[in-house]
Amino acid sequence: MDFDTCIARLTAKNARDAYAFTQQITEESRASDAWYPHFDEFAALLQHKNSLLRNRAISILAANARWDREGKFDLLLDEFLSHVTDVKPITARQCVAALPEIAEAKPELIPRIRAVLERADLSGYPDSMQPLVLKDIVAALEKISALGNQGA
Repeated sequence: MDFDTCIARLTAKNARDAYAFTQQITEESRASDAWYPHFDEFAALLQHKNSLLRNRAISILAANARWDREGKFDLLLDEFLSHVTDVKPITARQCVAALPEIAEAKPELIPRIRAVLERADLSGYPDSMQPLVLKDIVAALEKISALGNQGA
């Protein structure tokens, strides 16, 4: 499948198919570096106006962090972390949930990840969403701390 077809499937109106395809790419990315050559194209989706596409990009990029030997993720980190407080709380939750996978793949990024999580301003979210995002942040910080303790 050429990459234009891939993007077309990820951005398709059929949300069920696009979600399933995202899951497929994410799982394949955890098993091999087959999708890593398209890292930059996936990274571009982080800026998409549609939050579902940002969610898909977050999942795929996190799974590909393990293959990044060129430092692409390091350069993208600030943009990626900006989604910890994405305008859409669901996207923020997706981003926060992905961070332990990134921390495991790139432990040198843990201090930057931890700092953003610890200072995340959740006041822009509805009162009903703030506790959920906060719970996700606490869970991510616990997982990341456990990673740091594995080497101790």
